[in-house]
Amino acid sequence: MDEKKLAIIATKGTLDWAYPPLILASTAAALGYQVQVFFTFYGLQILRKDLSGLKVSPLGNPGMPMKMPFGPKWFQSINWNIPNAVQAIVPGFESLATALMKKTIANNGVATIEELRTLCREADVKFIACQMTVDLFGFEHEDFIDGLEYGGAATFFEFAGESDICLFI
Repeated sequence: MDEKKLAIIATKGTLDWAYPPLILASTAAALGYQVQVFFTFYGLQILRKDLSGLKVSPLGNPGMPMKMPFGPKWFQSINWNIPNAVQAIVPGFESLATALMKKTIANNGVATIEELRTLCREADVKFIACQMTVDLFGFEHEDFIDGLEYGGAATFFEFAGESDICLFI
């Protein structure tokens, strides 16, 4: 039987959107799939050496209401559905949401983005950075982790056209 293939296009660059392509890629690789992830536009943020800029943007995210990762159980059980109008005008709200998400991730033993990225690399997941987007945003190859392939859509299409599963995230 031929090895199954998974192709992923990663287009989002926030902390919460960095998880899906890396979790799916690492899981598929662990299940024996050959995996390639094409990072384009804001998805390139996931490949940067410095991931401190990855934040959660609760504004306009209807699925965002979260539980607090600290305090007594009754406090943790409250669903904090904060209106977009409040989120937009409160200074530092994005930083607060990011800190709470990181605390929730740590409390639940979920791997960090750095750990998932390393896991993918160790499992031979191929990361392709969209060269057109790198040029468009004025990035340098030195901004990104080592060992990437740089290419355009045609580079990715060759693999994606043969894949069993192709996901756009």
